[in-house]
Amino acid sequence: MTHAKAVATASLAILVALYVVGAVSVPPGSLRHEVQTLPLWIPIVLGYRGNPLAKWAALPCLLFWLAIMIAIWLFLLGWARIVTGHFFPTEVAMTIVVGGAAVAGLGAAVAGLGASARWRTRTRPATAAAAIIGMAALQLLAFRLSLLPYIARR
Repeated sequence: MTHAKAVATASLAILVALYVVGAVSVPPGSLRHEVQTLPLWIPIVLGYRGNPLAKWAALPCLLFWLAIMIAIWLFLLGWARIVTGHFFPTEVAMTIVVGGAAVAGLGAAVAGLGASARWRTRTRPATAAAAIIGMAALQLLAFRLSLLPYIARR
């Protein structure tokens, strides 16, 4: 598997796991999770096309979802209340899938450096920085929009 496809697959795993969470959450949060994961489609499409921008587009999304999963795990362990709520067993299982996919995609896998860290691209620094900043802004915007009452309740 190429590095681009590995990053795309990690992003796709996060997307699918969050769709599962949306399907099992009460009240159903399907639309909320669909909005939250919209930015992930960019590294998925770029990665499966072999575009080197996939790495730079994926990094902020993977970091964002890993941070959210860590916040959930800290809450479940009773160590912090950054995130609160009631989590069903399926949702807890999906946090493990999302966290694992984010770690694999970021290149912090236990067996050594993963796809994103090993993958050297010829992307210019300004282009990479613009992709990272743009995707970070897009991911934060999508998450914020998903919290609007109209979307959050559907």
